[in-house]
Amino acid sequence: MKQTIWVTINGRAYEEDVEPRLLLSHFLRENIGLTGTHVGCVIGECGACSILLDGKVVKSCLHFAVQADGREVTAVEGLAKDGELSPVQEAFVKHYAFQCGYCTPGMVITSHALLQQNPNPTEEEIRKALAGNLCMCTGYVQIVEAVKDAAEKQKAAKR
Repeated sequence: MKQTIWVTINGRAYEEDVEPRLLLSHFLRENIGLTGTHVGCVIGECGACSILLDGKVVKSCLHFAVQADGREVTAVEGLAKDGELSPVQEAFVKHYAFQCGYCTPGMVITSHALLQQNPNPTEEEIRKALAGNLCMCTGYVQIVEAVKDAAEKQKAAKR
């Protein structure tokens, strides 16, 4: 039996009828069409499906869509504003902080959340924040550099 949910995704309100067992990751991809949220391991280990739920990083493969009822979701597509990439997205491109790109949306979301909470993280803090996101292609060096660069860019923009 389907259940109606109301959820705000990337600033847009949605009312959808969903099966109670539908994973939030599948809801975003299949019902809403936001394919930036990747489904990797489906057990919460890889972080490719990371999103913001009420501003907090969560693994969308570990949540049902019904758990987002009345809440605010930000997927990677919601970080860009008016066609302009966010500082984190720009830095990932600038530093080639991806190879196959599968982990990138989760890395970007997690990095964005880190910089919202800690605008001047150390390398150790960056690595700790990204520990829940796995990348099989890079050595994380470019990813860490991208986060550092985005932090600097955000600090400069606030001056």
